[in-house]
Amino acid sequence: MHIRKPLIAAAATAALAAGALAGFAGLGTAQAADTATTAGAGGNVKIAYYDQWSVYGNAFYPKHLDTRGIAGKLDVINYSFGNIHPTNLTCFEANKAAGDDNNPNAGDGAGDSYADYQKSFSAADSVSGVADKWDQPIVGVFNQFKQLKAKYPNLKINISIGGWTYSKYFSDAAKTDASRKKLVSSCIDQYIKGNLPVEGGYGGAGSAAGIFDGIDIDWEYPGSSGGHLGNHYAPEDKQNFTLLLKEFREQLDAYGAANGGKKYLLTSALPAGQDKIKYIETDKIGAYLDYANIMTYDMHGAWDGDGPTYHQSPLYSGANDPTDPIAPGTEKYSIDNAIDSWIDGKPAYGIAGGFPANKLTLGYEFYYRGWKGVPAGTAGGLAQPATGASGARPTSQQAGIANYKELGGIVDNPASTFWDDQAKASYFYKDGEFFTGLNQKSIQARVDYGKQRGLAGAMMYSLLGLDNNTTLLNQISDALGGTTQPPTTPPTTPPTTPPTTPPTTPPTTPPTTGCGSTPAYVAGTIYTGGQEVSYNGRKYKAQWWTQNETPGTTGEWGVWKDLGAC
Repeated sequence: MHIRKPLIAAAATAALAAGALAGFAGLGTAQAADTATTAGAGGNVKIAYYDQWSVYGNAFYPKHLDTRGIAGKLDVINYSFGNIHPTNLTCFEANKAAGDDNNPNAGDGAGDSYADYQKSFSAADSVSGVADKWDQPIVGVFNQFKQLKAKYPNLKINISIGGWTYSKYFSDAAKTDASRKKLVSSCIDQYIKGNLPVEGGYGGAGSAAGIFDGIDIDWEYPGSSGGHLGNHYAPEDKQNFTLLLKEFREQLDAYGAANGGKKYLLTSALPAGQDKIKYIETDKIGAYLDYANIMTYDMHGAWDGDGPTYHQSPLYSGANDPTDPIAPGTEKYSIDNAIDSWIDGKPAYGIAGGFPANKLTLGYEFYYRGWKGVPAGTAGGLAQPATGASGARPTSQQAGIANYKELGGIVDNPASTFWDDQAKASYFYKDGEFFTGLNQKSIQARVDYGKQRGLAGAMMYSLLGLDNNTTLLNQISDALGGTTQPPTTPPTTPPTTPPTTPPTTPPTTPPTTGCGSTPAYVAGTIYTGGQEVSYNGRKYKAQWWTQNETPGTTGEWGVWKDLGAC
């Protein structure tokens, strides 16, 4: 399950998103050039979610993805979430907060276009260090992502559609060939072509072009009643989910072929429970996906009531697992049982298997599930009764869940840290509170397992849970291995005029001659705000730092301001 909080409308931007729950695709070594992963060897793809609501009370801005070293360790950021319109069955934008999670209509018509492209960022809070202006085509997270990609040219950003709260209408939209084509074309039009509706004075045709590199489908869950209260589901979802992914693949490929041969990613967040996997054609959907991100967490939590306590992400289900099978005819929840189901199949449970191992990523959670009123027992509260969910913390704002940054003193303290060698999972106990989640030892066990099975790498949910030192991300990145790329930062003292020495590898298109005293644009050169160049008979001024962004190719919202003909 991918958790989400209610979105905040423009009228309430000063308030922190509160209450309720919600929830990709890498390229190999961090920021490598293709999607190939060596089968059997295990990959090091690094994928992570950045949540829409991060920009409110937590003040976790896209800038911090740069300044805290996060972007350089990732291949793909999934921006969560886009929604499906309840009547049009299309991708859409709205400025309407999601409702209470106990409401079956919680996500109907909801969206956060304010965070997406209407929230202005100051110079101090922006990636580029330049304040947003009122007359830009877009501001918000979308514009900050554009600046982030300028600093990390190989970083890919996907729009994730659905999640826990926004999956209600997937079944309806996937029902017929016509409805599938309609949904897919609307999502490509809005997010890939960037044709945003005009809201709050921002948006318009092409205003978000070039920001997203693909689409992540987070349908929770096809054919299953195990999703959000009120979700629509039907037996034909099993076949229709495959057909929907096929339609996304075909339309993304066609658009990419028509626009310079660009490869657009198609990924999906997928369940780890056999009670939900059985409603998916595991042997067919791999033909259309670049990566399948298995949500190997949230297997147990305070929704289990008074316990017994257990791990939210056990690698194996050991003899000390006190829980009953999640549904008749299925095994207990564990990462190993999930991966066996996807790759090898479980015919006795109606699961075909057959998904390519080198397209599967394991989920890594940056939060902890907790209970209170837990006796210590003989092993730090494991498999013990409880009196309810652990107390709410300031940033997670919900009983039974806490982010890593809220539990550092417990998770990093040997006195409160325990290890279950059967489940290969860590857990934490202090003052009657029991928490289940990751630390370095359990991360290493999960990475080792993924490499042994030949899996693609890691999917992490969500970056909002990290501490300022990004401890868990660093541990995952180090364990997976592979290179990272530093940002292509400008020199400390920017030159007064751009260097005229051509790059070591000459650009495919040679630079044009200058306009009088205005030097010609040179690919590979670093330009800073205020510098002017000429290109193809026109003059341009850089509005912020840039490299390898050709003048005249990014539209009026790009880094280059067109000053007119020479």
